[in-house]
Amino acid sequence: MESSILTQLFLPLALAVIMFGMGLSLRVGDFKRILVYPKAVAIGLANQILILPVTAFCLILIFGLKTELAIGLMILAACPGGATSNLITHLAKGDTALSITLTAFSSLITVLTIPFVVNFAIQYFMPGGEVPPLNILGTVVSVLYITIIPVAIGMIVLAKAPGLAAKWDKPFRKISTVFFILIVVATVLKERENLLAYAAEAGPVALALNVATLVVGFFSSRLLGLGEKQSTTISIEAGIQNGTLGITIAATLLVNPVMTIPSAIYSLIMFGTASVLILSRQRKTRVIENA
Repeated sequence: MESSILTQLFLPLALAVIMFGMGLSLRVGDFKRILVYPKAVAIGLANQILILPVTAFCLILIFGLKTELAIGLMILAACPGGATSNLITHLAKGDTALSITLTAFSSLITVLTIPFVVNFAIQYFMPGGEVPPLNILGTVVSVLYITIIPVAIGMIVLAKAPGLAAKWDKPFRKISTVFFILIVVATVLKERENLLAYAAEAGPVALALNVATLVVGFFSSRLLGLGEKQSTTISIEAGIQNGTLGITIAATLLVNPVMTIPSAIYSLIMFGTASVLILSRQRKTRVIENA
């Protein structure tokens, strides 16, 4: 993706707006909640930071996904949980407080882990040097500017002016949704000539990754003794990724349009599977309440 207003200005700005909106719902106490849910947070972060990229790598090898698309999927797998995971958790009758905590911590940690995961993918799938590796420090600073700093500003607004934050919360949620849709649509239109071929190649892997992370997140949590609500939350946090950040890294830092496709495809898929999960959880809850 050639350098343009879209990649150099709109994408980072849109992501910053989305992350600022997320910050409007975060408090310092959300980070302290690790003391309340140490086991659940540890299991959730292990699924997000470790199991997700390893699963993505294994599925890429199994499906034989090639070069740029493989790197694009690894970029997506390196990203933190999406800001919408908190809403999906709420609708799916999960543990919303745990979801907020996991989103906050994964967003902090992945600032440091993203360049290492992406560089590993570049060196493994395109060792010929066609794509230069990410500058570690430069990438950390860039991701910091477009994710953590906007979140911190949002948190400051909530702490200093809670009334204003409450007033802005809904509008920014709507703006974030619009920006997300625009980014995915722009990505699809940019590669529309090759989209069907890319979708046929990357779609099955993205679907397998999404389903696998949802399933592994839930059952690993259950096997380790967590309740159904917390296990559902960890499943959602592992399966709902920040596709906007994945597209931004591929388009802005690596300047490669093909690498944006897996994040766009995954984003569409994850909302489909999330809808199924929400409906099944709500139906199950109604059955229990009426029993």
